[in-house]
Amino acid sequence: MLNPSSAPVGGCESKSFITLMRTAAIYVCVAFSTLFFSLLAIATSLVTRTGNPVHRVGRIWSRSILAVSGIRVAVSGLERIDPARPYIFMSNHQSNFDIPVLLAHLPVQFRWLAKAELFNIPVFGRAMRGAGYISIDRADRDAAFKSLGEAAATIRKGVAIMIFPEGTRSLDGTLKPFKKGGFVLAVDAGVPIVPVSIRGTHAIMPKCSWIIRPQDVAVEVGEPITTSDCTRATKEALMERVRAAIRRGLGECG
Repeated sequence: MLNPSSAPVGGCESKSFITLMRTAAIYVCVAFSTLFFSLLAIATSLVTRTGNPVHRVGRIWSRSILAVSGIRVAVSGLERIDPARPYIFMSNHQSNFDIPVLLAHLPVQFRWLAKAELFNIPVFGRAMRGAGYISIDRADRDAAFKSLGEAAATIRKGVAIMIFPEGTRSLDGTLKPFKKGGFVLAVDAGVPIVPVSIRGTHAIMPKCSWIIRPQDVAVEVGEPITTSDCTRATKEALMERVRAAIRRGLGECG
């Protein structure tokens, strides 16, 4: 006679196998989608003077990734921003899926200020450059300041910048300490910071996991925070205001 207590174990094993197969299928689809849209982005960058059309290609790529991954996204607070105005968007960073979520569902032209390693990926890195995204090497102080200068020039052209102020993904999904570079940029550029809170992506794919578990995601766009009255000497207070706004959107205490 079979031991009834063994049934849940078999069910868990079956569920785990299905999760692994689904994850593998998503990876294959994402790989082909990334290659196709990266090549399309590179080709598009050769016939345009701005990165706007390339960014739109990136938006379609992001939507394809979310679709094959079975991820639905709900966005609130878009009425708080003017799509034609330059901002510095600052979002928490829980997962690799934060990137397609923001690209697909934030309906504004923006340029990423992203870690230099991403630009070393063959084809994909070239596509990022074609979109006008900005590489930042935090291990090289001089190079990092040069990147901030490029970001400031982008803002002066009327295009928004997107930054993950934590600098890397959170291991446990909670908000981590901020890096100062983005706030120096905001003060120098004098443009508002828009806090963005993403909930749900950590459960999809935590930092130290390669398994993908589809979940619904919520994005809240906060009220823009003015920087015109801030200086580099008061950037710490600005950091706390932005941090508090993102935490409110996440439902964290404090």
